Amino acid sequence: MFKNFTMLLTIFLSSCATIVNDANVPIALSFSDGSEGECKAFNKRISIKVKIPSTPMIRRSDDALILDCETEDGRKAFANIPSEIEGGKLVGSVVFFDLGITDAITDKHRIYTPNYVIPVEKDKANKKTTLTKEDKLKELKKLKDDELITEETYKKHQEKILSGEDWFIKFDLSKIIFN
Repeated sequence: MFKNFTMLLTIFLSSCATIVNDANVPIALSFSDGSEGECKAFNKRISIKVKIPSTPMIRRSDDALILDCETEDGRKAFANIPSEIEGGKLVGSVVFFDLGITDAITDKHRIYTPNYVIPVEKDKANKKTTLTKEDKLKELKKLKDDELITEETYKKHQEKILSGEDWFIKFDLSKIIFN
């Protein structure tokens, strides 16, 4: 009799998520491009700011975890992590204890994915286009042909391009005359 009671009590206690589950769960968060930043993470039970990458403790809830993020270089990212039912504990609670009412109130039978990569677009603004020497020379010649630079400026910058130096031309807009 005592053996049966002990076994029933063990099943009873291990099946109720309210008793055995912590209210918070760790979720490892990172950006898809490996950058760093910050996110506002919220559901109906919590609203916090978290650094990315990190593993914050998030309060269990029956609604999705919403992530509103910004990388250090200012790119925006959004994510939505669905909440799922931890099946075995809910079934045990329903069968052995209170028909799941306590777990439904506390949401301790809910789980989120333990690792989540937040999709973020690649940084288009910081991508440098690499022009070959030939491309640079063509651009320079076009500026000369369009009479935007003098022959002297053309030759000066042509030498820079051929020697491998950084190439750019400053324009003095105060000398431009409009007809």
